[in-house]
Parts: sequence; C-alpha cells; structure tokens
Amino acid sequence: MPINITGSDRTAFAVNGSVPAPLLRWREGDTVTLRVANSLAEDASIHWHGILLPANMDGVPGLSFRGIRPGETYTYRFNVRQAGTYWYHSHSGFQEQQGVYGPLVIEPREAEPFKYDREHVVLLSDWTDENPSRVFAKLKKQSDYYNFHKRTVVNFFRDVRERGLGSTLDDRLMWGDMRMNPTDLADVSGATYTYLMNGVAPAGSWTGLFKPGEKVRLRFINGSAMSYFDVRIPGLKMTVVAADGQHVHPVTVDEFRIATAETFDVIVEPTGQDAFTIFAQAMDRTGFAAGALAVREGLRAPVPEPDPRPLLSMDDMGHGGMGHDMGAMSESKPAPPPATDPHAGHVVPSPAPAAPDPHAGHTMPAKPEAPADPHAGHNMAATGSMQLHPPSEDGNPLVDMQTMSPMAKLDDPGIGLRNNGRRVLTYADLKSTFDDPDGREPSRTIELHLTGHMERFAWSFDGIKFSSAEPLRLTYGERLRIVLVNDTMMSHPIHLHGMWSDLEDEQGRFQVRKHTIDMPPGTRRAYRVRADALGRWAYHCHLLFHMESGMFREVRVEE
Repeated sequence: MPINITGSDRTAFAVNGSVPAPLLRWREGDTVTLRVANSLAEDASIHWHGILLPANMDGVPGLSFRGIRPGETYTYRFNVRQAGTYWYHSHSGFQEQQGVYGPLVIEPREAEPFKYDREHVVLLSDWTDENPSRVFAKLKKQSDYYNFHKRTVVNFFRDVRERGLGSTLDDRLMWGDMRMNPTDLADVSGATYTYLMNGVAPAGSWTGLFKPGEKVRLRFINGSAMSYFDVRIPGLKMTVVAADGQHVHPVTVDEFRIATAETFDVIVEPTGQDAFTIFAQAMDRTGFAAGALAVREGLRAPVPEPDPRPLLSMDDMGHGGMGHDMGAMSESKPAPPPATDPHAGHVVPSPAPAAPDPHAGHTMPAKPEAPADPHAGHNMAATGSMQLHPPSEDGNPLVDMQTMSPMAKLDDPGIGLRNNGRRVLTYADLKSTFDDPDGREPSRTIELHLTGHMERFAWSFDGIKFSSAEPLRLTYGERLRIVLVNDTMMSHPIHLHGMWSDLEDEQGRFQVRKHTIDMPPGTRRAYRVRADALGRWAYHCHLLFHMESGMFREVRVEE
C-alpha cells in the first residue's frame, strides 16, 4: 500500500491495510484461529513473538514451516497459555522493516495485581524511505555508513584541553588499533530512520487520552527493526508492572531503555496539566519518537531536547583497565585445533569430568565444588582471570574483538543513561512476582559468545554464522543454563523462540522471566531454559540486519 511518512510517497507492506498491523486481542485459555492470506508477490510469514505454541505455528520459514507462498493462506491455530503485552511480525526477509509488525494484547484469566482505569498501546518502530535491501547492502559495504557523528579534529583538540595530550593520543590509538569508532552506537541511525509511535511520526503527535486522576496503563512495545529507545514522560513517574508480558514487582522510575523486541507495561497517573509528552529517544540520540497523553485531541506538551550523544568507552566493551593490551584481537592469533564441535557453543570449564554433548557445549554439574561463583564464569572480578573464548573464535576473519573482563552489569542503566539525574530502570530492578517456575537446578550449561566483525558487518555466535552452524540440541524436559558473552561493541537483544528465558541474578538465582534478553557490550549474562517445546526453533539477535548477517542459530528440542 502507498505510505507517506516523511513527505515522500513510498510503498509499505501492510496487514489488513494498516501499518503498523492491527492490534490483536486474545484471551488466556482460548483457542485462537488466524488465517493469514498472502497477497504479496513474495513469500511471507507471521511470527507470534514470545508466544508459547507448537513449532509449526511459530511462523519461521525453513524451520517450523515452509512459509506462505504468494496467493496462499496459512491457518494458525493454537491454545493461548499466557497473558500480557506481546507483538507479532514477519519472519521473512525485510518485511518487518517494511511494515509487517503489530501489537498483541492477551487478557488474563485471573485478576491482575494492579488497578488502572484505561490503557493505551505505545508501539515504537523505525521507518526508512530506502529499500531495506539497499540499507543492508550499504552496511555490508561500509558498516558505519549511517554514522554521521564520528569524532573530528575539533573533538581531538577539545579532548586534549580536557584530558591532556597523552591520554587523548592513547585513546585514539586504542580505537584506531581496533578499527572501531566510539560513536558507533547504532548501525542504522536517524540519518535514514524516522522514529514512529503507533505508526505516527513526531510531527503528527500520536495522542492517548486520559481524564485527570485516572490511572493509565501504557503497554510499551519496541517493534523496531534496529533501534533501542530510552523512554520517559517528563513530569510523570512510571511504575513498571510487567516485562515481556510477565508481571514484575512494581518499580517506579523516570525512564527506561527498551531493547528491540522487548515490552514493558507501566502505570502512570497524569494530573496537574492537560498534556504530557511521551518521549522515546533513540539510543544514539540521532532522533526520537514522540506523542502525547492529553485530555483531548490536539493538545501537546513541550518536546525535550535529546540528551547529549554518548561515547563508548573501553569499560563499556569489557576492556576495563586493559590499556593497550588488546590481546583479544583474534585476527592476529593462530587457530588451534578445536577440542569440541566448534559449532556447538563454548566449553564451560568444570571441576568435575563430564561427557560433552557435541552439539550443545559442555555439560556442567549443577553444583560444582569451586571456590568461585559457578555462574560468574571467568569474570575477572570473580576469579582473577580473563574471560576464556571458544576455539572457533581464534584466527577467525569474522571476529574482530573479544571481551576480556565481561560483567553481568544488571544494575547498569546503560551507555548514555548513567548519572543523568533521573531514576532509570535496570535489569536488577526487574523481579518476577513468582518464584522460579521450574524449580530445578540446571543440569548443564551452554556458553555462547556473541561475535562480529564491524567492518565486514558480519555477525554470529562463536564466530560461526548461521549458514555454517550446527543446531543446538536440547533434550525434551531438561533444565539448562545458557550463558551469553558479548564479544562485540554493539548491544544485541537475544530472542529464543518457543520457550521462556529465566534471567538469573549475579549469584545464579532466578530473577525475572523474559522472552528477549538484552546483551550490552562487555556483558556476560546467564539465564535458565526449560526445554518443554518439541521441534525446531529459532534463536537469534533481534536486530534485523544482524540476524540476516548470521547471528542466528537453530535450536532442536528432541525426545
């Protein structure tokens, strides 16, 4: 269908004539039937993000079904086993970027532990007038093509005045050695993106109505292809009551970062003025989505200026205190023969012998007898040694960086949000209102490293892109721990289809249930998975162009 977001006529892919796709409302306990007719000239699909369902209903072409051919109709039918705020989108090519994404709300069977008078869905997304294939091709040729804010000579002399010549030269040399840029916070920026709120550009000011004194539930969904947003409503506190559709103990904040594919539900109580601005600035500060909460249509409040543009530091990338010793530049190291299947995830050292599963990393005892915290792995702070890396990363032309001292950073608001004078949500604040739903200690651990090469715009797990990787094999019914280590300078929202991801705290205790785990640079985070869904499932970074570049694995749950 024709669409005009920026003043230029373009073509979008729509669902029932709508971009974003229509809001779907289901009820927990119901059986839903959805008939998806493809009238495009190419194959299509719909994936129900975060929804528990049979593998052939998951909507990933090549894994769970063959896709929906032009002119065909595919019938999705499954029981609804959960409640909360979710979304749905295409899993075919770049259709998600072109408009095939929409909000999904599931009404609970039982009363929720909080009250509100009305609600609004706030769906954040990014739109480009360019053909997404062209955007992707530009990134492959020049990964920083859309970074229009690189440091200049003026920045150099300013830093010399503030930090001294030696410190400034050391900093520039380190970044030069890595052939990376500290301003590279987002692969695709406001140079081509217009940021939307419920499909409306900031100038259009989408408006959600309220009456003074009401409690309003806002269901925030990041349905973007490539963008992180920092969300606040100047003049209002937000009480977070759900994350990824699951209830959490209420926590009141001024601001939160929402990674691509995440959802957060908040309660606000607008009073004292007739309009408030909902402000969602892109993480790299090159643009924003904005709308209004108002007592009537047409009212607006002032839109704040974006925050200063942040710079990545060596600490942000897990190189804290390492100076010039960038021994993690794997291109300079020879590749030793791998001790295990290089496609299967990193061997986690264990004090007790165990037979490694050739497809899924090393089996680790549930309670190893080790003086150090078994969940901290090789964090420098935990064990006094540097992070180990899988042999498949060594000498690998698809890996340009390895983190040396990653940390969980669950209490870190994130780059650009620290010490900004506002109370910012962190993962450490998110605590499910229920105990670990499984209750068992994981019987084994799989460690996977998020890897990439910035200049080649190549992304992978353990330095092995999807086209060369073997599936991760899980046994039906098992409880396992997945440890992710981010060896790149980019943030990655990691999504496992078909099963919950139960994030652990830094002591290895269950903390919060999610369907998408954000992995900032230099982090090492662990979560538990119950392999309770038979079949072939997708496991990937939810940044669309990263997934298309290879940061994708198949997970097979087998008897």
